[in-house]
Amino acid sequence: MDDKDYKFDTKAVHAGQHPDPATGSVVTPIYQTSTFVFKSAEQGAARFEGKEPGYIYTRLGNPTVRALELNIATLEGGGDARAASSGMAAITAAVMSVVDEGDHILSSDSIYGGTDKLFRDILKRYGVEVSFVDTTDTRNVEAAITDRTKIIYFESPSNPLMKLTDIKAIAKIGKKRGITTMIDNTFMSPYNQRPIEHGIDVVVHSLTKSLSGHSDMVGGIVISTKQFITKMDPTFKNMGSTMGAFDAWLTLRGVKTLHVRWDRINENAMKIARFLDDHPKIDHVNYPGLESHPEHELASQQADGYGGMMSFELKGGIEAGRTLMNSVKLCSLAVSLGAVETLISHPASMTHSIIPRKERLRSGLTDGLVRLSVGIEAAEDIIADLEQALDKV
Repeated sequence: MDDKDYKFDTKAVHAGQHPDPATGSVVTPIYQTSTFVFKSAEQGAARFEGKEPGYIYTRLGNPTVRALELNIATLEGGGDARAASSGMAAITAAVMSVVDEGDHILSSDSIYGGTDKLFRDILKRYGVEVSFVDTTDTRNVEAAITDRTKIIYFESPSNPLMKLTDIKAIAKIGKKRGITTMIDNTFMSPYNQRPIEHGIDVVVHSLTKSLSGHSDMVGGIVISTKQFITKMDPTFKNMGSTMGAFDAWLTLRGVKTLHVRWDRINENAMKIARFLDDHPKIDHVNYPGLESHPEHELASQQADGYGGMMSFELKGGIEAGRTLMNSVKLCSLAVSLGAVETLISHPASMTHSIIPRKERLRSGLTDGLVRLSVGIEAAEDIIADLEQALDKV
């Protein structure tokens, strides 16, 4: 039976992995090596020429990393994948393998701060123009496309405003106009949402988050067709974006429990979102699972769950938010997301502080917004912690 024929839960545990042929180890070994020995000079030459499969040097490929790539490609429904040293390394390599000087990227106006910095400042130095639009209305996307647009890039839900974009509609626009569509699926994980099934060309993840799930490594991944990955390889490998073997092994270990963790996270997040939504000191909550969310129906159509991420604003604004974050005891005041522990942070001064304030406010990211990544603790304990902190506001 092929990996792709199994249910998601089984794929998470087994895809891309087999008992070690040398020892029978059920767990994929950590190939902690920089280089690989050739049997002959002829074999070395053949591998460098691409005439013979095999490993040369870990920057160019590693068996542990390869197992992870095949695993995530299977979960996302892609043809192949490349695991990177960070989420930003994955995004940078994927984007720079598509655009040249003078090209144009159309991006959602609500994205992670590091990606915004790459688009707004770094790529600009290399002659790549980037436009930011509200992709929740696909008419904005159609209107902003130029004859130099090479990528439509977005997050759904977005970080940290939880805005949703119609994935199928964006894919359709991209196919119609010959534009590469690219989505950061970190917030949802392939357990909740698989954009390639909706027609998206390229999916990127920060493996640091839900896929590894334990706040103990940093990594990223690009998933697409075999053709796109082959095209990206020269950029990816020569930029030195490759993930290390130990980080790949940690992620493989984490992915095995992805479905178990996310069943709890989905359940916890809904309970916590309803608690916050009903609290008299909360002005509003951004969570796709709430019926009050403007794209709730779309979220129900294009995803299998609503995820563990939410953001909210207190009626007292930034000072009330600061008091809340300084008063939590169980929730950890830290950036990152998707892990087993619940994390709380302040996007305007932390993850999105590198975005100019004027641009942040224009996209709806206010100074008082608080972001919450729900973990797998007992929901009642998380709620009790938030409640005692809100009592101090």
